[in-house]
Amino acid sequence: MPELPEVEVVRAGLERHVVGSTIGSVEVLHPRPVRRDHRGSTGFVAALVGQRIEAVRRRGKYFWLALAPAADQQTGDALLGHLGMSGQMLLHEPGAPDERHLRVRFGLLTPDGRPLEMRFVDQRMFGGLAVSSGGAALPTEIAHIARDPIDPEFDDAEFVRRARRRTSGVKRLLLDQGLISGVGNIYADEALWRSRLHGERPGDRLTGPVLRELLGHVRAVMGEALAQGGTSFDALYVNVNGESGYFDRSLDAYGQEGRPCRRCGTPIRRVAFMNRSSFFCPRCQRPPRSRAGDVAPAPRRR
Repeated sequence: MPELPEVEVVRAGLERHVVGSTIGSVEVLHPRPVRRDHRGSTGFVAALVGQRIEAVRRRGKYFWLALAPAADQQTGDALLGHLGMSGQMLLHEPGAPDERHLRVRFGLLTPDGRPLEMRFVDQRMFGGLAVSSGGAALPTEIAHIARDPIDPEFDDAEFVRRARRRTSGVKRLLLDQGLISGVGNIYADEALWRSRLHGERPGDRLTGPVLRELLGHVRAVMGEALAQGGTSFDALYVNVNGESGYFDRSLDAYGQEGRPCRRCGTPIRRVAFMNRSSFFCPRCQRPPRSRAGDVAPAPRRR
């Protein structure tokens, strides 16, 4: 599944090429990607044709195209998108061959009068698009999602304060979209490995300096992924130019089960975690000790 750096790469690519463009046509080739739009496919199309794209923004793994307000609006609408597991937003010259899993086609007219196609392609169709009324600044549908750590307005002190009040393991905190958005499973494992923290270490047993150091590693991992175009375990992920990321070649923990830790040589271990997997070094990232007074669960009767 694309993580935040991949989505940011897509956002930045769209920003470079579609801002100022007018949406001349919309063709919904499969209704499922627009299932979250209460207008249905026909209303989705009608809400977008003729609209001008003013900006491309992101909150966590969601991105949206901010549209210019109409004369009777204080703020414009937004085309809100999520890539799901296999979604792609691609840009093509008109007439380019259709992708096998093309779901929605947008015909754009750029500011210099050049026609351009923006395509939503999604094999597994867990992603989707919807028009958010008045959502140009921030769609109400995602207002509950916290800022991500590479957002200039992310509040480190508030994150530390809230994390230290929680008894959940630190990896769960990194994946909590209400606390910090966009980190994802891969980058959480990488940042925890760099911090020498086991993912089950409870938040209320971590100091402020430790949490701030962890944030620094999260940002470093994401920055390196952005520089390399994102992590691309899934060949279905590509940016707007159809290129895949290469950060997966630089991973220290995620997906490295059985390989020696680059720091100490101990084989990396994999454990089940929230229907996914966690990867860590059992020597560098020692599991937390049980709390004093914790009561072990009674054995099950057979």
